[in-house]
Amino acid sequence: MADKGKFYITTAIAYTSRKPHIGNSYEIVLTDAIARYKRLQGYDVFMLTGTDEHGQKIEEYAKAAGVTPKQYVDKVAGEIRGICDLLGTSYDKFIRTTDGYHERVVQKIFKKLYEQDDIYKGEYEGMYCTPCESFWTESQLVDGKCPDCGREVKPAKEEAYFLRLSKYQKQLEKFIEENENFIYPEARKKEMLNNFIKPGLQDLCVSRTSFKWGIPVTFDENHVIYVWIDALSNYITAIGYDPDGSSEQYKKLWPADVHIIGKDIVRFHTIYWPIMLMALGEPLPKQVFGHPWLLFGEDKMSKSRGNVIYADDLVELLGVDAVRYYLLSEMPYASDGSITYETIIERYNSDLANTIGNLVNRTIAMQNKYFDGVIQAPTDKAPVDDELAQFALDTVKKMEQCFTTYRVADAIEAVLNLAKRSNKYIDETMPWALAKDEAQRARLGTVLYNLLEAIRFIAVLLSPFMPETAEKIFAQMNCDIKAYDSLEAFGALESGVKVNEAQALFARIDSEKMLEEIAAKQEAAAKKEAAAKPKEIEGLAEIGFEDFQKVELRVAKIKECEPIKKAKKLLKIQVDDGTPEGRQIVSGIAPWYAPDELIGKSVVIVANLKPAKLCGEMSNGMLLAGDTADGGVSVLFVDGIELGTQLR
Repeated sequence: MADKGKFYITTAIAYTSRKPHIGNSYEIVLTDAIARYKRLQGYDVFMLTGTDEHGQKIEEYAKAAGVTPKQYVDKVAGEIRGICDLLGTSYDKFIRTTDGYHERVVQKIFKKLYEQDDIYKGEYEGMYCTPCESFWTESQLVDGKCPDCGREVKPAKEEAYFLRLSKYQKQLEKFIEENENFIYPEARKKEMLNNFIKPGLQDLCVSRTSFKWGIPVTFDENHVIYVWIDALSNYITAIGYDPDGSSEQYKKLWPADVHIIGKDIVRFHTIYWPIMLMALGEPLPKQVFGHPWLLFGEDKMSKSRGNVIYADDLVELLGVDAVRYYLLSEMPYASDGSITYETIIERYNSDLANTIGNLVNRTIAMQNKYFDGVIQAPTDKAPVDDELAQFALDTVKKMEQCFTTYRVADAIEAVLNLAKRSNKYIDETMPWALAKDEAQRARLGTVLYNLLEAIRFIAVLLSPFMPETAEKIFAQMNCDIKAYDSLEAFGALESGVKVNEAQALFARIDSEKMLEEIAAKQEAAAKKEAAAKPKEIEGLAEIGFEDFQKVELRVAKIKECEPIKKAKKLLKIQVDDGTPEGRQIVSGIAPWYAPDELIGKSVVIVANLKPAKLCGEMSNGMLLAGDTADGGVSVLFVDGIELGTQLR
């Protein structure tokens, strides 16, 4: 295949505050799928990812952990890179912002911008959000909190250097309006123009004096370079940019063809970053694609919410390609995606085991059964064959259209639909019936040839999404015709080749059993984490009276109680809490209480606990219970106290 030229693609670099959860890992898999597809098409692809390792938050985490900031980021950066490798991502370079070459070039960039008066010294006074490392004015706050993350902010005042965003506002506005594909999707472009740029840009704080874990400003020892110039510059320092003379690699690769980033950092990549490049006199990236978030159910993943899923845990359960498939297929184009253990198992069984796996397995098995594995030449054709062939060719075109705008979920759905159409072709042609009639032997050979060719199309098209699975399919077919241009016509598969033995690609999962295993692991992990926490004086961790007041304890009577089939430890309980509608609570007390023991009992519930979904059932509260000496659980019964009574 002819070289189609370079394609430079990047992820946002991951912040080294803690181990990334599966929502963070979505971006690297998405970017990898795009990179692999472009390579398949014949592009000379360079994919960059890495870690962002400076800042006040890192300094605080390291102090709490009793290590140096460098020791802290070395550990977390290793975890992040390990997850990238575990998920089979094909990055060409992994940059760390603590790399010496990066730090030196960032210092040069800062000095160059200062010397040409694009950076100036001033003083900042405002509200500061430590987790986001962002300053805000009072008017920008939402309900008095950070508009980005919703956390508390605190007043801060310090000397700082500023980047003159205002100087480049009109130039940036003109560029975005004239380059309609610069910001994707369209809604993000409108948001940047209407909400941030046109109302007027304020100059950006680009240095700090209140912490030391950052790249020092060479000409002012009290200052370290603040996150945005440091982090955003990675896209050019990684490939050899230098204000004193850039490398040939930089000249070849820049400008980037696309930055793949989360929707929460579009502003930084479409306002701060382009203005930095304009000030440096460098071309702007061709495109910035802001993808949505992957949520746990309907909530953003958070360790404090207890709803975090990690990539390595999922890979251990399901395998790498199944995790990649779910991440890429479940995320809508412009709205947030969702992940729960129940849905990922359901999709695994329906799409991978039933549709793709079953198609490959039974086709290979029939080829071995009816022709001793030898692929026959397609000599006895029928109109239904042309329909399958056209569907396969249309799938290639559909994928090309989807990748043009990074609709990756739609692209993977197109491949799944080809597998469904191939399964339908089996039902239409009934090879088992043809095999009973010796006169239909040529027709049977043709049918199986068409199925194997359709499967070859599927394997080639799956390779960006599920590279291991694609290779397993090729191995079972004993086929090495994997090039993208082999999909220009239907029928490139060679006859006379003998396929290998059929092997299951995806074994069906017993959903109930796996969910029980997951629940047991989560419970064990929670106990281990609790045991590892330092003990307070006399075993008690003190809280303020205001904290206690936030917990609403009420008396409720259990009206109905039944086990949940998918989980042996859970009971679904309907309670009368004095309100007209009552409420449903899911509680893990089934090993210690039979449902009929609980009906009619008055209990204490936490009434204002955030609702959660457990094994598909909503739980709107929690029963109070205590641990017993023998490792059991004892529910607190309060019979005789009036329903709805609030306990104080």
